[in-house]
Amino acid sequence: MLPQAPSAQSPRAGSADAPSDDESPGDARVAAVLEMLAGVPVDEVARHWSVDPELLQRWQAAFVDAGTARVTNHPDPDAASQRDRFLAAFAHELRSPLAVAQGWVGMLAEGDVPPAGVARTVDRLAGALDRLAERIRDVELLAAASLGRVRVRHETVSVADVAATLPGLGEIGGEGGEVRLEVDPDLFRRVLRDLWQAAGVRPEPRSLRLEVATVEPWIELRVVRDADPVDPRVLQLLFEPFDLNDDGTGVTIGLYLARALTVVHGGTIGVEQDEHHGVLWVRVPHRPDHRPAQT
Repeated sequence: MLPQAPSAQSPRAGSADAPSDDESPGDARVAAVLEMLAGVPVDEVARHWSVDPELLQRWQAAFVDAGTARVTNHPDPDAASQRDRFLAAFAHELRSPLAVAQGWVGMLAEGDVPPAGVARTVDRLAGALDRLAERIRDVELLAAASLGRVRVRHETVSVADVAATLPGLGEIGGEGGEVRLEVDPDLFRRVLRDLWQAAGVRPEPRSLRLEVATVEPWIELRVVRDADPVDPRVLQLLFEPFDLNDDGTGVTIGLYLARALTVVHGGTIGVEQDEHHGVLWVRVPHRPDHRPAQT
C-alpha cells in the first residue's frame, strides 16, 4: 500500500474518519471503537476491520471527545468557526456561475445577442444555472449532514452506474465496474464526483483511473492519479472548504462535502501517495447493516 499522507485524515470536527455523535453502534467505525474501549487490543481490532491502527486511534479520540462534549454540554469550539468559514467560502464560490448567468441575462435583455446566437446563449445560461443549482444542493446536503438529517436510501447499484458521469472515465480496474454497492446512488455519485475532481489537482496528472477492491468489511473505490507528488499542504487543503480551485479565487468546497456524505454512509475517506502515484479513496460497508464478515 502507498504511504498515507499524515495530514489528510486529521481528527477534526466533520472528518469522515470521526464517528458522528448520532451514529448507531451498528456503524462499523463505532463498533470498532467500542471493541477497543472493551479492551480488545488495537492491532486485533485493526485486523478485524481492515483499517490502520492509527486511524482507529483517531476514531477513538473523536468518539471520546464527542461524548465528552455531549455530557458536559460544551460543544467543540471549532465547530462554529468551521461552519462560518465554509459558508463564507461557499458564498464566494457561488459568484462565478451567478456572474455568468447575470451576464448572459443582461446581454439578452439589452438585445446584444444576434438572433443566430440566441440558442447558444440560452444553452450557456442554462449551464450556469445548472452549476448554481448543483452548488446550492451541495450546501443543503452539507448543512443537513452537520445536523444529522441526511437519510441514506440504500439501493443495490453497480460501481459502473454510480461512476458513469465521471469525465474521461476509462475502464474500471481492480474488481471492475460490475461490483455491487449498497449506497444511496445520488449521494454516492457526489462523493465520486468530488474525489475525481480533487484527483486532478496540480501537479497535473498524466492519467486518472478508477479501481475497485473488496477489503472486508468494506468495498474500496480508489481514484488513482499517475502524477508527481502533491504538496502535503495541498493534500490537507483538499479536505478544507477553501483554498483550492481552478479560477484563482482561492475557495472551493473541495472534499468537505464528500467527507460528510461518506460519514452518513458509515464509511471513511482518505488519500495516500508515493513518488509516482496518488490515491484518493473511499470505503463503504460491504453490507448495509455495517456488520463485518465472519471469519
